[in-house]
Amino acid sequence: MEFDKRNNALNVNGNYVNGALADIAITTRGSDLYFAICAAMATAGFIFLGLAFRKPRRDRIFHYITAAVVFVASIAYFTMGSNLGFTPIQVEFPRSDPKVHGTYREIFYVRYIDWFITTPLLLLDLLLTAGMPWPTILWVILVDEVMIVTGLVGALVRTRYKWGYFTFGCFALFYIVYVLGFEARRYSKALGQDVNRVFFMCGTLTLFLWILYPVAWGVCEGGNVIAPDSEAIFYSILDFFAKPVFGALLIWGHKDISPARLGLSIRDYDDDHLINEGPAGTHEKRHVPAGSNGQNAATTGQDAAQTV
Repeated sequence: MEFDKRNNALNVNGNYVNGALADIAITTRGSDLYFAICAAMATAGFIFLGLAFRKPRRDRIFHYITAAVVFVASIAYFTMGSNLGFTPIQVEFPRSDPKVHGTYREIFYVRYIDWFITTPLLLLDLLLTAGMPWPTILWVILVDEVMIVTGLVGALVRTRYKWGYFTFGCFALFYIVYVLGFEARRYSKALGQDVNRVFFMCGTLTLFLWILYPVAWGVCEGGNVIAPDSEAIFYSILDFFAKPVFGALLIWGHKDISPARLGLSIRDYDDDHLINEGPAGTHEKRHVPAGSNGQNAATTGQDAAQTV
């Protein structure tokens, strides 16, 4: 039997969802693009993981975080390519243009689930690179989650009140821009020229791209200005540069930077003397009495053996 190479996702998974028909929806071209970006994200993830195995385990934190970003994104793009993970929402601005003419627009909520997981990880990559303190990192991540959630809620609202949520999200974005552009940059400079260089490259790319996301939201979910296929192109370009390209720059920049320089002192059992106190070539863990070190414990054990 001849293998069918055609994309049948739109035929298998139709546009009638939650009691409404999304008559403003992607075509097969949009689905093809989403599947292509899915493949690109997954490929980048395997490359990042492959590069991680060239590093000691304690130095792989940025590889793992960045690989997680693109793997999660690949699942989201597979879902959108399959014409799943959306709900029809009545548009606030009906248009006469045939490409956006209709009543219900296809809103991919799975995109926001992706961002809810991946944007904190991207910020973690950047803020750990800059050596920011943990309380600040956690606070910025919380602000980022507010930005994503308000964007999702706004996209699911059919009245003009959606722009109130859009405004909340923009305020959150402005704060993140301030932290990355000023506070984190000052921290990165104190860690050396090489650290500042990788932070500047990746931070500048992130700031430029993230400022464009509200524009995409305004002409897609918000204003119903461009067609869903054009929406697929807009968001796909932004996500491709914000995740695989960002990840490649970050990992390349970190190739000669030890995480310990950034305040990330991570232990590994292969070189932990508290675990590897047995004979050479073994990994025997020995009990160390409270209040004593390994040497004293070993001496005490010898004395006890001689007494017996």
